[in-house]
Amino acid sequence: MSHDDPNFDEQLRSAVHVAELPSLLPAVAYLTGDHTLLREDLRPGVHPTPLGLEPQGGLSSEQQELGRTLAMRALRDWHRAGRPAAPDYRPEDLRVLMEFVTGPVDTDYLSLFLGQLGVDVNGPDWTLEDVRPDREFRVVVIGAGMSGLAAAHRLDEAGVPFTVLERNADVGGVWLENDYPGCQLDTSNFCYSYSFAQHAGWRYQYSRRDSILEYFRDFAEAQSLRHHIRFGSEVSAARFDEDARIWRLTVRDTADGSVSTIEAHAVISAVGQLNRPAFPATPGLESFTGDAWHTARWNHDVDLNGKRVAVVGTGASSFQVVPEIAEAAEAVVLFQRTPPWIMPTPNYHAELAPGLRWLLREIPGYHRWFRFLQFWVGVEGRRRYALVDPAWDKPGSVSEDNHALRCALEEYLEREFADRPDLLAHVVPDYPPYAKRMLRDDGRWASTLKRDDVELVTESITAITPQGLVTANGSHHEVDVIIYGTGFRASEFLVPMDVVGRGGANLHDVWGGEARANVGVTVPGFPNFFLLYGPNTNLVVNGSIVLFSEAEVDYVMACLRTLFDADARTIDCRPEALERFYERVDAASAAMAFGVEGVHSWYKSSSGRVSQNWPLSTLEFWQRTRGPDPSEYVLDRTV
Repeated sequence: MSHDDPNFDEQLRSAVHVAELPSLLPAVAYLTGDHTLLREDLRPGVHPTPLGLEPQGGLSSEQQELGRTLAMRALRDWHRAGRPAAPDYRPEDLRVLMEFVTGPVDTDYLSLFLGQLGVDVNGPDWTLEDVRPDREFRVVVIGAGMSGLAAAHRLDEAGVPFTVLERNADVGGVWLENDYPGCQLDTSNFCYSYSFAQHAGWRYQYSRRDSILEYFRDFAEAQSLRHHIRFGSEVSAARFDEDARIWRLTVRDTADGSVSTIEAHAVISAVGQLNRPAFPATPGLESFTGDAWHTARWNHDVDLNGKRVAVVGTGASSFQVVPEIAEAAEAVVLFQRTPPWIMPTPNYHAELAPGLRWLLREIPGYHRWFRFLQFWVGVEGRRRYALVDPAWDKPGSVSEDNHALRCALEEYLEREFADRPDLLAHVVPDYPPYAKRMLRDDGRWASTLKRDDVELVTESITAITPQGLVTANGSHHEVDVIIYGTGFRASEFLVPMDVVGRGGANLHDVWGGEARANVGVTVPGFPNFFLLYGPNTNLVVNGSIVLFSEAEVDYVMACLRTLFDADARTIDCRPEALERFYERVDAASAAMAFGVEGVHSWYKSSSGRVSQNWPLSTLEFWQRTRGPDPSEYVLDRTV
């Protein structure tokens, strides 16, 4: 847009009216260098209430009007001056701007803040050519999803030769495989994107699957990563050769079934947790004569129009699927084991307001501050609602804050189902909020369950017959299609891949069903083998999984740098380091709502131990992943 465009003032006024002032004011101060905008009387409060943030950071209508006036004046002057670039900032100058959003924070947060703002996201400050020019070293990355692409990008920046092995025909991981109707994010897509590849063009706050997949495809193209990727290549085994100190991977071509071997000095597994569908162990499962599939393997060849459809489960995917297919099917029978807690999100399916999209497009850097506000709220703000108070004794909650959240969520459900007390009795969970995955809703769930052609069944399924499903009360529900929204085999990390380390130790035998890795990344006895999105790195109240994946990649790159600096052949985690790590992690998990006894969820292994989630602060994970503690690792320098 030209700086003399007569429509600018009108568009600006309209856009500022819908902008979030807690992100707009520091964005304008950053762009224009006018820090007088950051007045103490306009400082927002960004601490979440049980159901989210107070509108406009809790500013009064008078404060909001003043903030908009100051922002419009500064942006109008900037536009008329020819839209100059933002000034150069030192980190300490940026801290003033960031603390306008966060309030005063510990200095330890600064590097995390700068990275998430996207102004200090340079890659590795070294290359293999610089630190060890004569070293032959090749890395294999398993998987070209979100984590695998991040690892490939950083390896490429460091000039470390690598190959990515991807079983599918394209990048994207779960966002390629999950193409069921209604598939979309339940976290803000501004944070569900790389800090080093931020995107201002999102149409939604919670993007649809196709937009997210397009983002990862575009990233792979822009960074020229595709020529490093072998598609249709599934790794079935990885074995460490102790004499040669290399990994040999057995790779199956998914097109013709042929098997080959590839060697690597290091392996980065980026296969994820949520990629192997789980099915219920229900008698007669295979006897059903109609069409049946898992939500993660959607059968697009079957037309659901006029069909009676059973959906098993009310987890995240079913929650998104059911409102979509109810529009086409003759009837939907929804089988619920436990109801989900629902976070009211009025804009969940709505496009971003035109004025907000105009700001994101026309005001340089605004999208970074918009993202930063959401990052800060998610990174620690909701954690207190999941903390357990050992002295708390009210059933269905774990602390006073958790109880306040429960009451707010119950009130939402009571409003949504006020006209259907028969349904209300079945949609209020009896477990504490955050003990299981919480879902987002803008009213569609209630309106769908109230439909005459949708039936909610809460009796447990005891058998599946050729024609349908039988429940514990003896009812037989005849259907044409069964759709399983029954989650994934999340705790079975790396299955079915066979991983063999030192001394012929099989990783699955070492774990014995209890996957553990130091910082979620390294396992003793498996040198130069790194995990991304490994044990205890999933998130519930700690912000974006992309942030954690980036941090894990940083850790892997720091391990490789340590290896090269020492001219070592392998780096291996000490067993005592792993034990110390899990003493802290397991104790912290027990103090979180998702660690309470008696609640079954995919966050836990078969023993009931929390094997998925990170229970400590985001800052602690960030600090731990800045590089390996030398005392925790053994370097093999033998020739």
